Amino acid sequence: MRGVAITGMGIISAIGRNLEQTHSALKNGNDGISLPEILKTNHTNLPVGEIKLSNSELSATLELPESHSYTRASLLAVFAIKELLKNSGFDHFPENTGFISGTSVGGIDKTEQHFNDYQDGPEYRKYIQAQHPGFTTEKIAEYFGLKGMVTTISTACSSSANAIMMGAQLIESGKLKRVIVGGSDCLTKFTLNGFNSLKILSQNKNRPFDNDRDGLNLGEAAGYLLLEADEYTKEKKILGRVIGYGNANDAFHQTASSENGEGAFKAISKALKKANISMSEIDYINAHGTGTNNNDLSESVALKRVFNETLPEFSSTKAFTGHTLGAAGAVEAIFSLLSILNGEIYPNLNFHSEMSETGLKPVTNFQNRKIKTVLSNSFGFGGNCTSLIFQKDE
Repeated sequence: MRGVAITGMGIISAIGRNLEQTHSALKNGNDGISLPEILKTNHTNLPVGEIKLSNSELSATLELPESHSYTRASLLAVFAIKELLKNSGFDHFPENTGFISGTSVGGIDKTEQHFNDYQDGPEYRKYIQAQHPGFTTEKIAEYFGLKGMVTTISTACSSSANAIMMGAQLIESGKLKRVIVGGSDCLTKFTLNGFNSLKILSQNKNRPFDNDRDGLNLGEAAGYLLLEADEYTKEKKILGRVIGYGNANDAFHQTASSENGEGAFKAISKALKKANISMSEIDYINAHGTGTNNNDLSESVALKRVFNETLPEFSSTKAFTGHTLGAAGAVEAIFSLLSILNGEIYPNLNFHSEMSETGLKPVTNFQNRKIKTVLSNSFGFGGNCTSLIFQKDE
């Protein structure tokens, strides 16, 4: 099977509107958690990882006509992919470039905004179809003229990680030679109200893996990678490689992870097997680490089951961006690649004390060290768990 090279990436999140700003924030420990300003909500006391650009500002930057039907998730995605295109070495994406995009809520921001306007406001009816996550993907593909394989993955918080996995599989099998993979999600009333009803949102900045953690902060972001088969990367800078991936579902509960971390354990184990490497070859783990009582304990148990007493350095970067749902896998894939490219480990912010049940301690300070191989975890509602392994090109 063919090797899978990463030759471009682009990102926008609460900590930066490009790779340079993002890297600077990660190095300096600057989070993007604030109170909501763009999202109109009654929950103004709940911290979020909000991108401080309005839809109008995004639309103007992307030079879209006033009559466009792009939702916020698709605007953020186009913004990120424009950066990817710029650093990929292409003026435009070649013919038959595939596109796999992950999202959890797609264009729900617009359908909830105009739900009561459709009958008397025909100008808003263009957003009705935005309720389907695939509409977001189609609008992004339309902007870049992508006419090859275009598809959507919506598996909650593992969506964009699964997009990366699927893209890698299609390249390895020879079905595609080049594919854009990643995901985008925006803040919405639906997600903020929904997570709040589950009583898993913190009124403080989230504290992944801390013994006194009290919930997550929601965030919004878009992150995308360009994957290419080896034979099409001559004279191109390779940012890293996808060498392993695994997906499993413990089917334990609609919104909770199993107590023994079964889904996470199986996903990590499958990824290691696919990569054909030993546990000791993992230099760093970008953990899912949402900051909720259930998730962090479940993931900790899974990590101890896999690595026993040889657990590598690990941290969660969600204290920087908030939990960006369907975009999280791709956003943290980019963080993992920045770690590899720069020889750095980014800190688990807001951590004070180890969990009493496991005693695991994440990296809490920025570190410079040689990083060759990174495991990145993304776990979704319903128990859909995905692990990816990235490696330095040598």
